[in-house]
Amino acid sequence: MSSRTTDDYEAMAQAGVVAVIEPSFWMGQPRTQVGSFQDYFSSLVGWEPFRASQFGIKHYCTIGLNSKEANNEALAEQVMDLLPLYLHKENVVAVGEIGYDDQTPAEDKYFRQQLELAKEFEMLVQVHTPHRDKKAGTIKSMEVCLEHGLDPSMVVIDHNNEETVQEVLDRGFIAAFTIYPKTKMGNERMVEVVKRFGSTNIIVDSSADWGVSDPLAVPKTASLMIRSGVAKEDVVKTCYQNALDVFGKSGKMKAEHWNGSKGVDQRQLFNDNSVLRGQEPKVDNDKIV
Repeated sequence: MSSRTTDDYEAMAQAGVVAVIEPSFWMGQPRTQVGSFQDYFSSLVGWEPFRASQFGIKHYCTIGLNSKEANNEALAEQVMDLLPLYLHKENVVAVGEIGYDDQTPAEDKYFRQQLELAKEFEMLVQVHTPHRDKKAGTIKSMEVCLEHGLDPSMVVIDHNNEETVQEVLDRGFIAAFTIYPKTKMGNERMVEVVKRFGSTNIIVDSSADWGVSDPLAVPKTASLMIRSGVAKEDVVKTCYQNALDVFGKSGKMKAEHWNGSKGVDQRQLFNDNSVLRGQEPKVDNDKIV
């Protein structure tokens, strides 16, 4: 969501989105200094939760050294020193996204180190599975998690497709699917996956990054599921409840955070900053005039 506009937040709220989990990501080109990571992580636990709240959406995130940037070992060592400073923050629900990209020795080294960090902090893990040689990389990711003694129910294996889902479910891990407009996993294919594999341990998520992507992918997929005859119970589980149940194990994400919300108050400021530029602030209250 750091790459999205306020129009996206407004559209998401109108579509029924009540919460987002933003995984720490890379910026399209490699960062060159540890300060870039520090400022980025700080925005994920500071400004971005505030920005989301101004449109009635609760913001959570995962924090980690992504696999692509793990290959710069000198910088990676500095980032590893940063992570413990952020993992305890109130909206950080997992270590992630971590794992493999090109499946290099450096990626393996820092993947394993971050798994140990997750164990130390008793946190969930969100795993990025590689785009190339995906099935082998996915299986390797799970084997490494088991080797380090992680409970599969505490590990979300993300970016699955039809080729990997059975392996993930059979091992007891959580299978998440990233819906893109054209690549990885489309919503029509996602409907067929749910019809075939059911709704247990399956999460539908969306890409909402700086590339061609769609922050409304989850509600659009939910709508398509219903029109395609998928039971409402399965739609709710895959597009809402499973994510809440899994990431809720962190103790930091609870339905009461949005069910008991007092509404939006756009008069609020963050470090003297507002999301508004001269617009009339929206204020939800129970006052009857």
